[in-house]
Amino acid sequence: MSHAVEVSAEAAASDAAFLEQRETEGTQRFIKRHSLQARITHGVTIICCIWLMISGLFVFIPPLTQMAGAGVVLAMRMSHRVIGLVYVLVPVISAILAPKGVLHILKVNLCKWTKDDKLWMGLFFPYLFGCKWIHMPDQDDQKSGQRFADGMLWICGILMAVTGVALLLGSTVVDLGVAAHSVLLFLHDLGFFLLVIFVMAHIFLGAGIFQPYRGCYKLMFGNGMVSESDALYHWGHWARRELESGENVVVVKKDEK
Repeated sequence: MSHAVEVSAEAAASDAAFLEQRETEGTQRFIKRHSLQARITHGVTIICCIWLMISGLFVFIPPLTQMAGAGVVLAMRMSHRVIGLVYVLVPVISAILAPKGVLHILKVNLCKWTKDDKLWMGLFFPYLFGCKWIHMPDQDDQKSGQRFADGMLWICGILMAVTGVALLLGSTVVDLGVAAHSVLLFLHDLGFFLLVIFVMAHIFLGAGIFQPYRGCYKLMFGNGMVSESDALYHWGHWARRELESGENVVVVKKDEK
Protein backbone atom coordinates (compact mmCIF):
# COMPACT_ATOMS: atom_id res chain seq x y z
CA MET A 1 0.00 0.00 0.00
CA SER A 2 1.38 3.42 -0.90
CA HIS A 3 1.67 6.32 1.51
CA ALA A 4 -1.27 8.71 1.49
CA VAL A 5 1.17 11.60 1.73
CA GLU A 6 4.64 11.57 0.24
CA VAL A 7 7.50 13.36 1.96
CA SER A 8 9.51 15.53 -0.42
CA ALA A 9 12.92 14.18 -1.39
CA GLU A 10 14.57 17.23 0.14
CA ALA A 11 12.79 16.86 3.49
CA ALA A 12 13.44 13.10 3.62
CA ALA A 13 17.13 13.60 2.88
CA SER A 14 17.35 16.32 5.51
CA ASP A 15 15.75 14.10 8.17
CA ALA A 16 17.98 11.15 7.26
CA ALA A 17 21.08 13.35 7.45
CA PHE A 18 20.08 14.61 10.89
CA LEU A 19 19.62 11.13 12.29
CA GLU A 20 22.65 9.60 10.53
CA GLN A 21 24.88 12.30 11.98
CA ARG A 22 23.69 11.51 15.49
CA GLU A 23 24.35 7.79 14.97
CA THR A 24 27.94 8.38 13.85
CA GLU A 25 28.59 10.78 16.72
CA GLY A 26 27.17 8.39 19.30
CA THR A 27 24.85 11.11 20.58
CA GLN A 28 21.16 11.86 20.45
CA ARG A 29 19.54 15.25 20.37
CA PHE A 30 16.44 16.26 22.31
CA ILE A 31 14.32 19.39 22.02
CA LYS A 32 12.91 21.14 25.08
CA ARG A 33 9.18 21.31 24.44
CA HIS A 34 7.53 22.08 27.80
CA SER A 35 8.84 24.09 30.74
CA LEU A 36 8.70 22.89 34.35
CA GLN A 37 5.95 25.40 35.11
CA ALA A 38 3.87 24.18 32.18
CA ARG A 39 4.29 20.57 33.31
CA ILE A 40 3.31 21.38 36.90
CA THR A 41 0.28 23.37 35.78
CA HIS A 42 -0.78 20.56 33.45
CA GLY A 43 -0.30 17.91 36.14
CA VAL A 44 -2.28 19.79 38.80
CA THR A 45 -5.05 20.56 36.31
CA ILE A 46 -5.29 16.92 35.23
CA ILE A 47 -5.48 15.67 38.83
CA CYS A 48 -8.13 18.27 39.68
CA CYS A 49 -10.09 17.49 36.54
CA ILE A 50 -10.19 13.75 37.25
CA TRP A 51 -11.25 14.27 40.87
CA LEU A 52 -13.91 16.81 39.84
CA MET A 53 -15.34 14.27 37.40
CA ILE A 54 -15.47 11.58 40.09
CA SER A 55 -16.88 13.81 42.83
CA GLY A 56 -19.24 15.46 40.38
CA LEU A 57 -20.95 12.14 39.76
CA PHE A 58 -21.90 12.01 43.45
CA VAL A 59 -23.06 15.61 43.41
CA PHE A 60 -25.26 15.52 40.31
CA ILE A 61 -26.48 11.89 40.00
CA PRO A 62 -29.23 11.15 42.59
CA PRO A 63 -28.94 7.31 42.51
CA LEU A 64 -25.25 7.53 43.46
CA THR A 65 -26.14 10.00 46.19
CA GLN A 66 -28.65 7.56 47.66
CA MET A 67 -26.28 4.60 47.41
CA ALA A 68 -23.27 6.38 48.95
CA GLY A 69 -25.00 7.79 52.00
CA ALA A 70 -25.07 11.26 53.51
CA GLY A 71 -21.52 11.21 54.91
CA VAL A 72 -19.85 10.27 51.64
CA VAL A 73 -21.97 12.72 49.67
CA LEU A 74 -21.09 15.58 52.03
CA ALA A 75 -17.37 14.78 51.70
CA MET A 76 -17.67 14.62 47.93
CA ARG A 77 -19.55 17.92 47.77
CA MET A 78 -16.97 19.70 49.91
CA SER A 79 -14.03 18.23 47.99
CA HIS A 80 -15.75 19.18 44.71
CA ARG A 81 -15.87 22.81 45.83
CA VAL A 82 -12.33 22.93 47.21
CA ILE A 83 -10.71 21.13 44.26
CA GLY A 84 -12.86 23.21 41.93
CA LEU A 85 -11.27 26.38 43.30
CA VAL A 86 -7.81 24.86 42.85
CA TYR A 87 -8.78 23.92 39.27
CA VAL A 88 -9.66 27.56 38.59
CA LEU A 89 -6.84 29.27 40.49
CA VAL A 90 -3.80 27.24 39.41
CA PRO A 91 -4.06 28.06 35.65
CA VAL A 92 -4.85 31.70 36.48
CA ILE A 93 -1.80 32.01 38.75
CA SER A 94 0.36 30.23 36.17
CA ALA A 95 -0.84 32.63 33.46
CA ILE A 96 0.00 35.63 35.64
CA LEU A 97 3.49 34.24 36.32
CA ALA A 98 4.16 33.47 32.65
CA PRO A 99 2.20 35.84 30.37
CA LYS A 100 4.54 35.10 27.46
CA GLY A 101 3.56 31.45 27.72
CA VAL A 102 -0.12 32.38 27.45
CA LEU A 103 0.58 34.53 24.39
CA HIS A 104 2.50 31.63 22.84
CA ILE A 105 -0.41 29.24 23.45
CA LEU A 106 -2.83 31.71 21.86
CA LYS A 107 -0.50 32.26 18.93
CA VAL A 108 -0.02 28.58 18.07
CA ASN A 109 -3.68 27.67 18.59
CA LEU A 110 -5.30 30.61 16.81
CA CYS A 111 -3.02 30.71 13.76
CA LYS A 112 -4.35 30.24 10.24
CA TRP A 113 -4.52 26.63 9.06
CA THR A 114 -2.14 25.70 6.25
CA LYS A 115 -2.59 23.13 3.51
CA ASP A 116 -0.71 20.59 5.64
CA ASP A 117 -2.99 21.32 8.61
CA LYS A 118 -6.14 20.63 6.60
CA LEU A 119 -4.64 17.51 5.06
CA TRP A 120 -3.54 16.20 8.49
CA MET A 121 -7.07 16.65 9.85
CA GLY A 122 -8.57 14.87 6.85
CA LEU A 123 -6.22 11.90 7.26
CA PHE A 124 -6.50 11.56 11.03
CA PHE A 125 -9.23 8.90 11.24
CA PRO A 126 -7.70 6.71 8.47
CA TYR A 127 -4.37 7.16 10.29
CA LEU A 128 -5.88 5.71 13.49
CA PHE A 129 -6.49 2.42 11.67
CA GLY A 130 -3.59 2.43 9.23
CA CYS A 131 -0.70 4.32 10.82
CA LYS A 132 1.80 1.84 9.34
CA TRP A 133 0.85 2.82 5.80
CA ILE A 134 -0.12 6.48 6.09
CA HIS A 135 2.54 9.15 6.44
CA MET A 136 1.01 12.27 7.93
CA PRO A 137 2.05 15.70 6.60
CA ASP A 138 4.52 17.76 8.61
CA GLN A 139 3.06 19.91 11.37
CA ASP A 140 4.10 23.03 13.22
CA ASP A 141 4.27 23.63 16.99
CA GLN A 142 0.72 22.29 17.38
CA LYS A 143 -0.93 19.78 15.08
CA SER A 144 -4.20 20.92 13.54
CA GLY A 145 -6.06 18.14 15.35
CA GLN A 146 -4.29 19.09 18.56
CA ARG A 147 -5.43 22.69 18.14
CA PHE A 148 -9.02 21.55 17.73
CA ALA A 149 -8.92 19.16 20.69
CA ASP A 150 -7.06 21.59 22.96
CA GLY A 151 -9.45 24.35 21.95
CA MET A 152 -12.41 22.22 23.00
CA LEU A 153 -10.68 21.39 26.29
CA TRP A 154 -10.13 25.10 26.91
CA ILE A 155 -13.75 25.96 26.05
CA CYS A 156 -15.17 23.14 28.20
CA GLY A 157 -12.78 23.89 31.05
CA ILE A 158 -13.64 27.60 31.07
CA LEU A 159 -17.37 26.80 30.81
CA MET A 160 -17.16 24.48 33.81
CA ALA A 161 -15.02 26.92 35.77
CA VAL A 162 -17.35 29.88 35.22
CA THR A 163 -20.57 27.95 35.83
CA GLY A 164 -19.02 26.13 38.79
CA VAL A 165 -18.01 29.37 40.49
CA ALA A 166 -21.46 30.83 39.77
CA LEU A 167 -23.17 27.77 41.27
CA LEU A 168 -20.91 27.96 44.32
CA LEU A 169 -21.74 31.65 44.84
CA GLY A 170 -25.41 30.89 44.26
CA SER A 171 -25.42 28.32 47.04
CA THR A 172 -23.37 30.35 49.54
CA VAL A 173 -23.53 34.11 48.86
CA VAL A 174 -26.44 35.11 46.62
CA ASP A 175 -29.80 33.68 45.62
CA LEU A 176 -29.75 33.10 41.87
CA GLY A 177 -33.28 31.84 41.62
CA VAL A 178 -34.54 28.54 40.29
CA ALA A 179 -34.39 29.47 36.59
CA ALA A 180 -30.81 30.81 36.67
CA HIS A 181 -29.66 27.88 38.78
CA SER A 182 -31.19 25.41 36.32
CA VAL A 183 -29.50 27.07 33.33
CA LEU A 184 -26.11 27.13 35.08
CA LEU A 185 -26.49 23.52 36.14
CA PHE A 186 -27.37 22.47 32.57
CA LEU A 187 -24.33 24.31 31.16
CA HIS A 188 -22.12 22.79 33.86
CA ASP A 189 -23.38 19.30 33.02
CA LEU A 190 -22.92 19.97 29.28
CA GLY A 191 -19.34 21.08 29.90
CA PHE A 192 -18.78 17.93 31.97
CA PHE A 193 -20.11 15.66 29.21
CA LEU A 194 -17.97 17.29 26.49
CA LEU A 195 -14.92 17.41 28.75
CA VAL A 196 -15.13 13.67 29.39
CA ILE A 197 -15.09 12.99 25.64
CA PHE A 198 -12.10 15.20 24.88
CA VAL A 199 -10.18 14.20 28.01
CA MET A 200 -10.51 10.53 27.00
CA ALA A 201 -9.17 11.37 23.52
CA HIS A 202 -6.39 13.44 25.10
CA ILE A 203 -5.40 10.55 27.37
CA PHE A 204 -5.54 8.05 24.49
CA LEU A 205 -2.95 10.03 22.54
CA GLY A 206 -1.03 11.80 25.29
CA ALA A 207 -0.52 8.68 27.39
CA GLY A 208 0.90 6.82 24.40
CA ILE A 209 -1.83 4.18 24.18
CA PHE A 210 -1.86 4.73 20.40
CA GLN A 211 1.41 3.21 19.14
CA PRO A 212 2.86 6.19 17.19
CA TYR A 213 2.53 8.29 20.35
CA ARG A 214 4.38 5.88 22.65
CA GLY A 215 6.53 7.78 25.11
CA CYS A 216 4.72 11.09 24.58
CA TYR A 217 3.62 11.06 28.22
CA LYS A 218 7.19 12.12 29.09
CA LEU A 219 6.53 15.50 27.49
CA MET A 220 4.28 16.44 30.41
CA PHE A 221 5.09 13.84 33.06
CA GLY A 222 8.83 13.60 32.44
CA ASN A 223 11.55 16.09 31.59
CA GLY A 224 9.52 17.92 28.96
CA MET A 225 11.90 16.98 26.14
CA VAL A 226 11.19 15.14 22.90
CA SER A 227 13.76 13.15 20.94
CA GLU A 228 14.91 14.46 17.59
CA SER A 229 13.34 11.56 15.69
CA ASP A 230 9.97 11.86 17.44
CA ALA A 231 9.96 15.63 16.96
CA LEU A 232 10.57 15.25 13.23
CA TYR A 233 7.84 12.59 13.01
CA HIS A 234 5.16 14.50 14.91
CA TRP A 235 5.99 18.19 14.39
CA GLY A 236 8.28 18.29 11.36
CA HIS A 237 8.10 22.02 10.58
CA TRP A 238 8.61 23.01 14.23
CA ALA A 239 11.40 20.45 14.77
CA ARG A 240 13.46 21.66 11.83
CA ARG A 241 13.27 25.26 13.04
CA GLU A 242 14.31 24.25 16.55
CA LEU A 243 17.16 22.06 15.32
CA GLU A 244 18.39 24.83 13.06
CA SER A 245 18.35 27.47 15.80
CA GLY A 246 19.75 25.10 18.44
CA GLU A 247 18.35 27.27 21.24
CA ASN A 248 16.26 24.53 22.86
CA VAL A 249 18.36 21.56 21.71
CA VAL A 250 20.06 19.29 24.23
CA VAL A 251 22.70 16.78 23.11
CA VAL A 252 22.95 13.59 25.18
CA LYS A 253 25.44 10.74 24.86
CA LYS A 254 23.62 7.49 24.31
CA ASP A 255 25.27 5.80 27.29
CA GLU A 256 24.03 8.65 29.53
CA LYS A 257 20.33 8.34 28.74
